[in-house]
Amino acid sequence: MYQIIAYIKFLLKSTNQHGVHSPFVYDFITKCLYDKTPYEAYGKLKAYRKAILQSKDTLEIIDFGVGSKRMNANKRKVSKMIKNSSSSFKDTKLLFRIAQYFQFKNTLELGTSLGVGTQALALGYTDNQITTIEGCPNTLSFTKEQFKAFKLQNITLINSDFKSTIDKLEDTYFDCIFFDGHHNKEATLEYFNQLISKAHNDSIFIFDDIYWSKDMTQAWRNIISDSRVTASVDCFNLGFVFFRKEQPKQHFTIRL
Repeated sequence: MYQIIAYIKFLLKSTNQHGVHSPFVYDFITKCLYDKTPYEAYGKLKAYRKAILQSKDTLEIIDFGVGSKRMNANKRKVSKMIKNSSSSFKDTKLLFRIAQYFQFKNTLELGTSLGVGTQALALGYTDNQITTIEGCPNTLSFTKEQFKAFKLQNITLINSDFKSTIDKLEDTYFDCIFFDGHHNKEATLEYFNQLISKAHNDSIFIFDDIYWSKDMTQAWRNIISDSRVTASVDCFNLGFVFFRKEQPKQHFTIRL
């Protein structure tokens, strides 16, 4: 019920590119978010999703986050997992376009799951070196085999809880950090504050499911009000945060 009400409120206050006076954000909206090009890579995204939908595998899940709204059992069919817990096909196409538009070279993903988002980021720019973290060893093992089958080579998989890996990250910067796991206010804010030191002026943080719950929406609001954030774009399913010092602080609510 919360998500339905939140979406109605989102629609009432959202807009498109009209009235956006920031050239950077205007270009991001018109050339990336609203890009209607039928990219060949979309076929690969669809094929990857289809392969998982047709899988007969069942995985025993160790869930470090808040779990799934629709699947509480520890044993889950991957065909149901991709329907209920993975990024939608529309969102994976968007992630592909974002990686292509910004040409990320160094990406960190918190929450590999079945790898649909990871694949999109990897295909968007093949020079993008992706480090992706997944807490459940069985999920990671399954996804690793999918990456091999689809010949995705620019991905490093880590089996760990997020905090342990974040604590061990070397002094490096990421062009993109995708927060796609542990849908919890306290944890999301903790990871944000830990990882902001890994952002440079042109980095982008992407947050999945910002209207998952009241808790997650509050985390999102705290993040976009942070003084270190200069611009943010709310697209309901995904939220984007920028740190460009030359950018006046503004928040945009954009319907796709």
